[in-house]
Amino acid sequence: MSELKAASDRYLASLARENASEHTLRNYAADLEQFVEYFSPPGADSAGPAQIDALALREWLGSLYDRDLSVVTIRRKLAAVRSFFRFLLREGTIPSNAARLVLTPKAPQRVPLVPTAEQTNALVDGIAANTLERPHPERDLLLFELLYGCGLRISELVGLNLDDFDFSERWIRVRGKGRKERQVPYGSKAASALKRYLAKRASGEPALLLNHHGARLTDRGARGIVKLYARILSGDSSLHPHSLRHAFATHLLADGADLRAIQELLGHARLSTTQKYTQVSLTDLMAVYDRAHPKAKG
Repeated sequence: MSELKAASDRYLASLARENASEHTLRNYAADLEQFVEYFSPPGADSAGPAQIDALALREWLGSLYDRDLSVVTIRRKLAAVRSFFRFLLREGTIPSNAARLVLTPKAPQRVPLVPTAEQTNALVDGIAANTLERPHPERDLLLFELLYGCGLRISELVGLNLDDFDFSERWIRVRGKGRKERQVPYGSKAASALKRYLAKRASGEPALLLNHHGARLTDRGARGIVKLYARILSGDSSLHPHSLRHAFATHLLADGADLRAIQELLGHARLSTTQKYTQVSLTDLMAVYDRAHPKAKG
């Protein structure tokens, strides 16, 4: 095993000990495997961590562009390598962090695609009607009520346990990115869905949402449920769990909620992350203006 591969394994093991999410571990493992392969060309000696300088890292970054990867993907891979190099510096494997000298590619500013309140409520109402005659309709409804009603990330949702709920005060303890905890309220519709689901649920499993085997519902399983209902009930196969998180924030903002309150509910570390929803609202406002105002048409 090369020195670089051994260092990568140590870093991934440290992430696991720090309780990094499965999603993070999976992505970082794949990104670092490709990184190690790049610096381990066939028929040549592998580069050691201390031999990889800023120039070598820029060449590696250029190879990602040559593969026609998206800027978002390249930024993620660079973030993984930067975190890896910070670890190497802490353990004394490298004398300085060359990854700090590599600029992050600028990502295009995208306005999230957000279903309207009418579209979202029609979807959730269709699930409540159980028109698809699914085997676990109570669970499926609760899944949507928490995604849209609380703005949870899909990883946060499937990570919920029964003891994370304060049933009397309607609060949920949510573990977000970096295992940071926050308290999120839930409304009457989610409370009603939760009550119906728990009445049907017969398991000693601590996880809230269960699959058909009675074990914790996985991230992939939850995404599949969202995709199924969206495709059949809404005819929109592009809808995904994060669309409901976007809808939660955008609809709150449209109804006058304070941006900082939305930031707290979403668990965003920076207000700038939350501010993208103001752009969504402005886009919607311009669309209304263009359709309705007589001066909008030249």
